[in-house]
Amino acid sequence: MISTVNVSLQYGGRELFKGADLTFTNGNCYGLIGANGAGKSTFLKILSGELEPNKGEVITTPGERISVLRQDHFAFDEFTVMRTVLLGNPRLCEVMDEKEELYMKEDFSEADGIRVSELEEEFAELGGWSAESDAEILLNGLGVTNEYHYAQMSELDNDVKVKILLAQALFGNPQILLMDEPTNHLDVDAISWLEEFLIDLDSTVIVVSHDRHFLNKVCTHIVDIDYGKITMYVGNYDFWYDYTQLAQRQIREQNKKTEQKMKELQEFISRFSANASKSKQATSRKKLLENLKLEDMPVSSRRFPFVSFKPDREAGNDMLTVDSISKTVGGRKVLDNVSFTIKPREKVAFVGTDSLAKTTLFRIITGEIEPDEGTYKWGVTTSRAYFPSDNSEFFDGCEDTLIDWIRRYSNLVFETDVRGWLGRMMFSGEEASKKAKVLSGGERVRCMLCKMMLSGANVLIFDEPTNHLDLESIAALNNGIIKFPETVLFTSHDHQFVQTIANRIIDVTAGSFYDNEITYDEYLESLKA
Repeated sequence: MISTVNVSLQYGGRELFKGADLTFTNGNCYGLIGANGAGKSTFLKILSGELEPNKGEVITTPGERISVLRQDHFAFDEFTVMRTVLLGNPRLCEVMDEKEELYMKEDFSEADGIRVSELEEEFAELGGWSAESDAEILLNGLGVTNEYHYAQMSELDNDVKVKILLAQALFGNPQILLMDEPTNHLDVDAISWLEEFLIDLDSTVIVVSHDRHFLNKVCTHIVDIDYGKITMYVGNYDFWYDYTQLAQRQIREQNKKTEQKMKELQEFISRFSANASKSKQATSRKKLLENLKLEDMPVSSRRFPFVSFKPDREAGNDMLTVDSISKTVGGRKVLDNVSFTIKPREKVAFVGTDSLAKTTLFRIITGEIEPDEGTYKWGVTTSRAYFPSDNSEFFDGCEDTLIDWIRRYSNLVFETDVRGWLGRMMFSGEEASKKAKVLSGGERVRCMLCKMMLSGANVLIFDEPTNHLDLESIAALNNGIIKFPETVLFTSHDHQFVQTIANRIIDVTAGSFYDNEITYDEYLESLKA
């Protein structure tokens, strides 16, 4: 169990939250949500002890181990994969190292023997005899197969490192598990495995995630950072959303009734206050009016961008034909004889475990790179807008202000028009004068979406657009794509995003090509079958 007592935090002169009195208990999973900048990651750091609050304290049950999902992909480059996972339980590794050091001594003394006996006993209590097999189970469950288990971390891609660091956090069944965006860069199989693992885990789990399906699947409680405070709700994300929307609606309706009542009382008082026969009634109604109060509607820190894609023209019947495309990247064949035809107004999700295959296909059909074999052809009436998974070329080192950046990628001339569009994407006032090179990941994504909206394209191509976005921005983008009347090709690890948009699923993974007009949930069920 872990709890907070009157925890408050100010950051940069702004109070993120105050007076947080919360208790997190074993067997429950708590989803920590809030707008970007609300303090979610900061609150996790307070719980882990990495950061001290301005006021209050964090109390944990004595003897319980806290495990934190690490974010630095390079922190363990000097270790093997197995050693990295075992370091999820630092005390176990200390015992193992001391044991090995003692056994290697040439002048092994009686005192050394006594110490080794003590270490062996602690080693057994910590589950040392099954530690490596436990680590292997975690790694394999996340899709990190045996050939990687004793490889050097420095030799691996970041996508693999993400899974290894997740296995490290989960290793040894910690009593308290803190995770910030654990599903980022995970494929659908790894996410599904993680969901089942957390559901069965009898620990206190506190997780920050922008994946609505994940929050609905694993969370027993939602912890919301908003209005300068932290509030806990029983139930998953959908329950929290429905409950808070209902509560706000009830407040608005009650205030509306109160305002009507106040108006009626005020009219009576104005009409009859000078009338001797009605003066007592007027006085009585004046007292009633004084006692009527409108319930405060606090200002939420949540902000929803405006996302709406409008094509300049309707596309014809010829959209896209891909014929026998193959491509080798880094010595590996990622696309093998891929063929399909896209029909007008389809919304196609490209899925599968090989993110490089999907990105490579998108880069080919947008003209960024050439295939090794095969061809593709767009219809003459099509116009495309592309959202790449890596947008660094648009921002790194760019000295443009956001106003100039939008001008570069649009036909807008007047600054008022540019600021209007930036305001829709939550860049208002002085924020519009920020340099493009200093933007955060989420801000860059919003700029790229603005660029696509201004393109007027009738084909939208998205490669992982939900990465770096908060829940509110994901919801706005989700709805914007649903309402778009033309063709969409996209890939995303966000389950709900794919399920609510796609009417066709294509897997271009080499050796396992799949193409069907089916929903995402139906596709996943077919895989199980």
